[in-house]
Amino acid sequence: MVMLPIVPDGSDSAPGSRGVYSRYARRYARLVTMPTHTPAASPVPDVTASESTLRRFLHGLPGVDAVGLEARAAALGTRSIKTTAKAYALDLAISMVDLTTLEGADTPGKVRALGAKAVRPDPADRTAPATAAVCVYPDMVPVAKEAVAGSGVKVASVATAFPAGRASLAVKLADVREAVAAGADEVDMVIDRGAFLAGKYLKVYEEIAAVKEACGTDARLKVIFETGELSTYDNIRRASWLGMLAGADFIKTSTGKVAVNATPANTLLMLEAVRDFRAQTGIQVGVKPAGGIRTAKDALKFLVLVNETAGADWLDSHWFRFGASSLLNDLLMQRQKLATGRYSGPDYVTVD
Repeated sequence: MVMLPIVPDGSDSAPGSRGVYSRYARRYARLVTMPTHTPAASPVPDVTASESTLRRFLHGLPGVDAVGLEARAAALGTRSIKTTAKAYALDLAISMVDLTTLEGADTPGKVRALGAKAVRPDPADRTAPATAAVCVYPDMVPVAKEAVAGSGVKVASVATAFPAGRASLAVKLADVREAVAAGADEVDMVIDRGAFLAGKYLKVYEEIAAVKEACGTDARLKVIFETGELSTYDNIRRASWLGMLAGADFIKTSTGKVAVNATPANTLLMLEAVRDFRAQTGIQVGVKPAGGIRTAKDALKFLVLVNETAGADWLDSHWFRFGASSLLNDLLMQRQKLATGRYSGPDYVTVD
């Protein structure tokens, strides 16, 4: 990996130049992926000192080769998984699912049923692993906690005026504190896409940092970019850096509430970011693609992306998650088929 020098505050290395960082960024834009980092051990703390320094830093990142990115994602998607490894991969994917219900019609009964399914996805087969978490709205956190008590399944709660994020910071922080006080193990926040697209990067940074502080020491923070609304891969790269600079424990593609959610290409780009982040800082950050991943075949393709891009250290539910609801059913059906040689069909798994 090529490590690019960083010039705090945009200082130039020679009169009339744009600085060493800018020259290297232009030269190696198609060859390297830049590293990312968090405030706790940031090697470039000065880049968040002001709006101008943060903007200069983010816009100095190498541009994304869209054609190359999509070609690599497509090529990795053609990799096959041998039968001997498929059973392991299916179980691994199940263990990475954040089983999700985020509807206005959610009831305590529905959340309890979802919690029971998360703990024992296949009641007829005790060898099936539990899912990673149940993801609900803040008011349903106590119900979910009771449903998964003693199981090791985490309770995640969306917050910060999910999914639009159109609220004051005070309201967003109250949302987070309510979820954490109710027992949420993880908080999934949405960034202010309007502020990000308007170039108000410091505002977005400060909101993420404030939410991280509100999470305290007990709840991990997933930062949702809503990649379908960011429009360009360059923006996704900048958002990844911004989220990590502000202290994200996970970076997450989407809310699942817009037309374009997780794709192999945008997930690959984010995996490259966390890989290089750890290479520079020693700090590991997770990735969560969410929305649009519905089949076991798709899930296994994403696992190949993880293994070939970030590496085996991310093949664990602590570092990689699927934000999904219907995906679990197909994973269970494929698991049953592999074990029995017969395809049982959707009537043999519980309905979410």
